[in-house]
Amino acid sequence: MLSVNEARTQMEKAVEAMRREFSSVRTGKASPALLDTVRVEAYGSKMPLNQVGTVTAPEPRMLVVQPWDKSLLKAIETAIVNADLGLNPSNDGNIIRIPIPPLTEERRKDMVRVLHKLAEEGRVAVRHARQEANKEIKKKQADHELSEDDAHRQMEQVQKLTDEYIAKIDQLLKAKEQEVMEV
Repeated sequence: MLSVNEARTQMEKAVEAMRREFSSVRTGKASPALLDTVRVEAYGSKMPLNQVGTVTAPEPRMLVVQPWDKSLLKAIETAIVNADLGLNPSNDGNIIRIPIPPLTEERRKDMVRVLHKLAEEGRVAVRHARQEANKEIKKKQADHELSEDDAHRQMEQVQKLTDEYIAKIDQLLKAKEQEVMEV
């Protein structure tokens, strides 16, 4: 059960989660976030890549991984290959260079489908927050903690919030879609 402010917080979290998901979707450009899902076998456990080295994008189509411990070069290279991102890292003994191949038209369309699915999940999370907030308002009204007018006003506020956050999601989707389809 959510109040209006709690609903806003939940909706904000849904948009943030979607933004993070979008950053891991590959576009034609190099982005360090592309390797966020890579886990490296290091020091007896699997660790996120960004905890064993620095990931940078010195050029639009190149990522560079600078490991803090040179003995992990091979493990990092293997982890990137095994992450199934379609990337071919090359190791020069000091750093790992990862050229980002341009996406084919077919692959771009697949990416856009993935983006639409992620955006819909974000919209569902926002609507769920609305539903919970409305339940709480109706319950308070039934328990005579809120007048009918106050309940109606709060439900309108929740609907405005919902519309606002769904518009944010649509905006993010449109921007990311353009980025993916850009040749």
